[in-house]
Amino acid sequence: MKTVKHITIFFLLVLLLTNCNIQNPSSSKEFSIGIVSDCQYCDCEIKWDRYFKKSPERLRQAVEELNKHDLEYTIHLGDFIDKEFKSFDSILPTWNLLKSKSYHVLGNHDFDVADSLKPFIAEKMGLKKRYYSFEVGNWKFIVLDGTDLSTYGSEVSKQKEADNMLLVKEKDSLPYAMFYNGGLSSEQIKWVKSELELSKNNNQNVGFYCHFPANPIDNHNFWNVNEFNQLTKNYPNVKVFMNGHNHAGSYLEKDGIHYITFKGMVDTENESAFATATFTKDSILIKGFGREINRSLKIN
Repeated sequence: MKTVKHITIFFLLVLLLTNCNIQNPSSSKEFSIGIVSDCQYCDCEIKWDRYFKKSPERLRQAVEELNKHDLEYTIHLGDFIDKEFKSFDSILPTWNLLKSKSYHVLGNHDFDVADSLKPFIAEKMGLKKRYYSFEVGNWKFIVLDGTDLSTYGSEVSKQKEADNMLLVKEKDSLPYAMFYNGGLSSEQIKWVKSELELSKNNNQNVGFYCHFPANPIDNHNFWNVNEFNQLTKNYPNVKVFMNGHNHAGSYLEKDGIHYITFKGMVDTENESAFATATFTKDSILIKGFGREINRSLKIN
C-alpha cells in the first residue's frame, strides 16, 4: 500500500515539474524579429536623396534575407508608401512573401492618397485597428498610431482635437510642431495607460513601436511626446521604443529605455537598410543590414 502511495506521489511530482518546464521557457524564451522602416515606394523621381523606384527591389531583397531567419514576426515602422493608393499594390505582394507573421505601423506618407481612399488604408495594410498590442513570451509590444491626430489622417471625430493640439504646440514654438508629424489622441493615451498597467501586473517587459520618435527631441517627434514620456517614466518595465520617420536614424538611452530610430530603406542610391533584433533574457541584439548598424543593448 505504501509503495502505491509513493509511486502516486512520485508521478504527481513529475507531472508538476513537467508543467513548470513547459510554462517557464515560454515566459522568458529568446526570440528574433525583422524590422523595416520607410520603404516609402512610389513611381516618382529622386527627391531628398530618396530613390523611390528602387524600393520594390530593396524590399524583395530584404524579404529574401529575412526569410532565412527564424523570426517571430516582422514589422514595418511606417511610410510603407510615399504617395498614391495604387503604390500599395506594387509592394504588398512582396511583403506578403514573408514567412513570419507581419505587422504594420501607420506613417504620415501612408495617408498621402486621395481623401476618399483614406478610410481604406488600414484595411489595405491588413490592420484591424490603427493602434494595437500583442505579446511574445514575457514581452508586450504596443503599436502606437502617431497619425491618430494629424493634418492628414485624423478621423472626422478627432479632427478638432488634432487642430487644437497642433495650435498649442505651435504657440509654444516646439520643434516638432510640424504639419507632417502627428499626435496620440486622448483616447489612445488612455488605452496606452491601461496597457501599461496590465503589463506591470503581469510582470511583462514593454516595447513600443511608432512611426514618430519619442526621443531624442527634435523636429520629428509626435506632438504630445512630452506627455507620453512623462507617462512611461512611471513604468520601469518599458525597455525599448522603436520608430522610423527620421531617415538618418538615431539612438538614445534615457531612464532605462532604449530609443532607436531605424534608417529609411528608401534613402541613398546604392544601399538599403533593415535589421533583425534578437530579444534575450537581458539584451536586445540588433543585426543591421545595409546602412543599418549593429547594436547590443542591455536590458535592466
